[in-house]
Amino acid sequence: MSVYDVIHRRRDVRGEFTGEPLADGVLERVLTAAHAAPSVGLSQPWDFVVIRDREVRAHFHRHVHEEREVFAATLTGEEAERFARIKIDGILESTLSIVVTYDPERGGPAVLGRHAIADAGLYSVCLAVQNLWLAATAEELGVGWVSFYREEFLQKLLGIPERIRPVAWLCLGPVTRLQDVPDLERHGWRTRRPLDAALHQDRW
Repeated sequence: MSVYDVIHRRRDVRGEFTGEPLADGVLERVLTAAHAAPSVGLSQPWDFVVIRDREVRAHFHRHVHEEREVFAATLTGEEAERFARIKIDGILESTLSIVVTYDPERGGPAVLGRHAIADAGLYSVCLAVQNLWLAATAEELGVGWVSFYREEFLQKLLGIPERIRPVAWLCLGPVTRLQDVPDLERHGWRTRRPLDAALHQDRW
């Protein structure tokens, strides 16, 4: 696949994981691609926690579904009905999970390029997540980003030091297929914004 094919084929996977093991070398290739991401000041402020332990994943899954209920309680009417049909994670169905973290002290105290934009390090971690996601897609794997959690809970669950911020819990593994249309569009939660609506020339 070309890079453009991979970009447009990528999906946030929740319900299509098979749970089958990864082929030899695949995880290392995907993580190597993530680790090759650009970073401000070459700080490489990310770490990757690979989680295979079923008990840890089940504990996190319970927390995620408690947070789902918190969000669901804010919805009413048709919006509540739509959300009730949406699966929000593949924590238990996927082969494994990867938590990507951010260390704001990595490369410091003087991080070249971060003095005026404090979040540049966090942006770097997001680029590593995107590299991981695209590499996994090229490997015919699915990735699902779980966002229904409290960072403090995840830090405690995984023993992450207080200064380190968990940025993404990613479910990873083989899938039956990648959907042609993203889940949230299929369920009518949102429609995709066209490029023309986001494009400005010279000024806002």
